[in-house]
Amino acid sequence: MIAAIKAPGANTRGLLAYLYGPGRHDEHLDPHIVAGFAMLGMPDPGRDELATLTELARYLDEPVRLRNSEFGKKITDHVWHCPVRAAPEDRYLSDAEWGEIARRIVQAAGIAPAGDDLACRWIAVRHADDHIHILATTVREDGRRPKLHDSGIRVGDACREIEKDYRLRQLKKGDRTAARRPTQAEMHKAERLGWEQPAQEWLQDRIRAAIPHAKSAEELLAYLEADGVLLKVKYGPSGDPLGYAAGRPGDLNGKREQIFHPGGRIAPDLTLPKLKARLETSAPEEHPTARRNQPSTPWHQATDALDTVHTDLADDARAQAHITALGELIEATAQKAPLALRAELRAAAKAFAHAQWSQVRAEDRAAHALRSAARDIAHTATGPDGSTLAALVAALVWAAIIAGRWHEAKGHAHQADAAHQALQHLQTAADQALAPVLAELAPRPPKEQAQRVLASDVRAVVPDHADRILADRAWPALATVLADAEARGHQPHQLLKEAAAQRELTTARQPARVLITRIQHTGRNPAPNRRAEAARQRSTTGSYAPTRQAGALQPTAATTPSAQRRRR
Repeated sequence: MIAAIKAPGANTRGLLAYLYGPGRHDEHLDPHIVAGFAMLGMPDPGRDELATLTELARYLDEPVRLRNSEFGKKITDHVWHCPVRAAPEDRYLSDAEWGEIARRIVQAAGIAPAGDDLACRWIAVRHADDHIHILATTVREDGRRPKLHDSGIRVGDACREIEKDYRLRQLKKGDRTAARRPTQAEMHKAERLGWEQPAQEWLQDRIRAAIPHAKSAEELLAYLEADGVLLKVKYGPSGDPLGYAAGRPGDLNGKREQIFHPGGRIAPDLTLPKLKARLETSAPEEHPTARRNQPSTPWHQATDALDTVHTDLADDARAQAHITALGELIEATAQKAPLALRAELRAAAKAFAHAQWSQVRAEDRAAHALRSAARDIAHTATGPDGSTLAALVAALVWAAIIAGRWHEAKGHAHQADAAHQALQHLQTAADQALAPVLAELAPRPPKEQAQRVLASDVRAVVPDHADRILADRAWPALATVLADAEARGHQPHQLLKEAAAQRELTTARQPARVLITRIQHTGRNPAPNRRAEAARQRSTTGSYAPTRQAGALQPTAATTPSAQRRRR
């Protein structure tokens, strides 16, 4: 059940005209009052033919008029409006049940506390099966204003209790981190103008898409303007931007004026100070040897940088920073990925937006490597080869799982849900990315004897998952990857050990595929100081048949395949 408190208004009669009217699409049926502050004597235009909307408005506004005449200063924000809607799958609620729900809502909000005979005047109007509208005038009978600070939080908590008591769909408790939902008026406006999204959703997507391209607030604002976003920027005496409001071209108010939305109204994490903290954090000092093994492409760099996501979970501020940067990397990957994967990756980026931040303050400097990788992909990346892209998307899947677990452990229910939604899209993208890789590996599997030897390595290194790996339809492809890596001088059992250590395999739907992407990534370069020409020749001629015996699973310097071949 969702209760959405609207911005205060000044026209009681005008809101009543909407509640008792036909609706914008004739969706209002049988409007009538189901509860109110004093049902006896209250006119209900939905049930009494002689009652009028003007009469009802005067009845509700009486304390407002008395206060205005007494103080001489007119109150202009006295109309409190809160639609309360049940979930589509919820059962039908009677008028009596909706009336009791309305009483609990106004009590929680502070409009009409229990036992307070001098509370505000209010009514609940029902004009559809699945929702009501609560209207109140926020001047009490004694002339005082109600205390409505944090009323949204209290009303949300009341809704969670109502869901339990009435056995309705139970939603997660809010934490004030979600972007504002578009109103019905905004959705109808988008439909009328032929837009796929309401203005604020469109702006949020544009801003998030711009973040990986910028290293400063100025760069971000310039990128947005170039992308067609209209901006109003507030500057300080130094000339630095302090805040901004963004507008979608063609989004006009009743006076034909452009509508601008402050960044914080578009999404809580898109205020300019929060964006500057993410974009302008200085890089950590780098060890002199840190670049020796730097990946050759932004795609490789991003895959390696994702390993830092699970290494910093013990520190909340660092974990939150990496999860925020993870969203930027998903967005950048979606922009530069092949068209076949772009739809799923864009859907993942959009779903992950709510998982990117929480009430935990991020130490943005900690995620410099991950954020730099996202920027490099956005700025310089060209199309990756199949195995490189498959490795990156598989790493994104694992990172999304880790992000969801961290949010669950911290009680961030909505963020955890967002991470799980993104995970579904990423898993689909991972399957799509790996398909051409498997197609390339399938025609050249190692011979049966070689597969038996490699299978013994699997059973020794990951015994708990060996049966699942060997039963996976991708096992022959994994065997080919291991054979190719051994031809480059790597030890298959060592690669398996490293790949299994990078991600636990319990949650992997297809563990052989997970290992393929990891091993192709870590084993892409020739191993140093290895004489592998003979193995390479066997691999290229299709006659790969290592002389290791099944069971020789931890070769020593004297019993490695290369040593055995030398003795023969």
